[in-house]
Amino acid sequence: MRQEYNKLVRDGIPDLIRQNNHECETVVMTEAEYRQALREKLLEEAQEAATAENQQLVTELADLYEVIDAVMAAYGIKQESVLVEQERRRNQRGGFEQCLRLLWTQSQPKTQEID
Repeated sequence: MRQEYNKLVRDGIPDLIRQNNHECETVVMTEAEYRQALREKLLEEAQEAATAENQQLVTELADLYEVIDAVMAAYGIKQESVLVEQERRRNQRGGFEQCLRLLWTQSQPKTQEID
């Protein structure tokens, strides 16, 4: 039975499929298609990490890192640039050490200025 995927896969996946006595077809994407597929793969891997059981979390995070590395390579982004930006944002907004959950916000009523 044929199953459609139409998604980015790791380079070794077609060989693994064929080793399991299955057929598959692949195409090489254009740069624009590849970049879009990487963005879609980021979402896929992030969702898998978010729903992973504790024993699978390391594997799913490793897959997520692999996609992040590929995105950075595709866009010519240096790891150092990302780490510098991460630190800048941590300094501005903080990290996640306090385990805070924001429950609500409310606008303050505007006060009338009296002349």
